[in-house]
Amino acid sequence: MKKIKIILCTFIITASCFAQSDIDKLLKGGEIIVNGLSFIKTNKPKSDSKTIESICIKNKLSDKITFKLTGKDADGNDVKKELVVQKDGKECVFDLPKGVWAYEIDLANKDVYKKGEYKLDDEITITVKED
Repeated sequence: MKKIKIILCTFIITASCFAQSDIDKLLKGGEIIVNGLSFIKTNKPKSDSKTIESICIKNKLSDKITFKLTGKDADGNDVKKELVVQKDGKECVFDLPKGVWAYEIDLANKDVYKKGEYKLDDEITITVKED
């Protein structure tokens, strides 16, 4: 208990010797160092991976949309994913096999907004907005 009081008193005395701007600079410097270390620590995706960690869809249209993905896994089985994305919302799907995927974007009134194919080989965020 005595050691904690000594450490606390030392910290308070040291902090009072610095001006407020110096303390702000120290805190900003510490924040930069911590963020830099967390960047180094993050797991980098393996280039030989057969899956994509995540695909995210952002909706910038005036109403909700339904985003449908259809593709095949490594065994040739059909894989279907469907995301309902609210107005100004974002939804993600995880661990998809790499490859060519068909997509369809349906509006709230069930009309098809866009349709096509996309080669997915890395993480991506797709933003759906007015043309």
